[in-house]
Amino acid sequence: MSRGWWAALCLLAGPAWAAEPAPTPAPELTLVSEHPVEGFERGNLSGLAWCGDALWAVSDRDDRHLYRLDSSEPVWRAEAEAFQAPPAPNTGLPWGTRVRTWVSGQVRGGELDFEGLSCDSRGNRYLVSEAYAAVLQINPAGMAQWLTFPSSLVRQARASGMLLKFNAGFEGVAVDPAADRLWLAAERERRGLLVLHRNQSSWRCTGGCILTSEGGLETPPAGFGEAPQPRSFSDLAFFDGKLFTLERPAHQICRRLPATGAVERCWSLAATAGEQARRYANPFGAIEALVIDAEGAWVGLDNNGQARPDGDRRPVVWRFAAPKGGWSAKQ
Repeated sequence: MSRGWWAALCLLAGPAWAAEPAPTPAPELTLVSEHPVEGFERGNLSGLAWCGDALWAVSDRDDRHLYRLDSSEPVWRAEAEAFQAPPAPNTGLPWGTRVRTWVSGQVRGGELDFEGLSCDSRGNRYLVSEAYAAVLQINPAGMAQWLTFPSSLVRQARASGMLLKFNAGFEGVAVDPAADRLWLAAERERRGLLVLHRNQSSWRCTGGCILTSEGGLETPPAGFGEAPQPRSFSDLAFFDGKLFTLERPAHQICRRLPATGAVERCWSLAATAGEQARRYANPFGAIEALVIDAEGAWVGLDNNGQARPDGDRRPVVWRFAAPKGGWSAKQ
């Protein structure tokens, strides 16, 4: 058999590691409101979730607090809720990565590096630690415990090209309301989606953990530079039976199939993010956190305490209207 035929057969028989290309051009979402947040740790807003009757946030520089966002006024206030995380588990990351993570945490703060937040219907909060490739569950009473994942999770991710670079680990987490399924997003180089299913008090991979693994570069939208950048995810959300990804540097939200991670539709945030008054003079101010509901999307920015052109150093949450026809519309 020729090499050409062999390669063709492999492509047909092998798993679809690369995600489907996003539709272009993606329609723009309409900004409804903008909310600076006061009282938040160093401006490092790294995750958002709707839990109960309020939005909650997490900081990647704070290992001890969740923040309830008081949205009764246009300028929101973050109200801290303390928790105590047990020692982080050994999930199989290389020794060198763990040491570098520990050193980085001592220098900048936030050793656990919480990068995503999700909630189930019972009020349990789920925080993904990029530093340790683990998920911390905090129940409504404030008790925290690490979820038990299969030892093969990190091994499968690394074999697929993910979790190989420092500070490019799990960046987002999402659970369905019943907490029967949990998704993780690996940030970049390679980016990917993983899924686990709950088995009583532990979690398992059913037919493998990996949904997608995707490398390559993409050119940012106009006004964000011409140099291609690695494809990346910055957060995940689950709503109405669909998975939604917040994507950098494309500045878009994409709807995906939960079972495969395949793209169905995308919507752009570039017009809002590209306005001069909202631009930062450095790489900070990136879209970092996502919540989807029937009326629209909440998008949080991680500005790392840096100032916008108007001098405001507070983190910001944007509210976008849902697209025409809703998030489930086919066109």
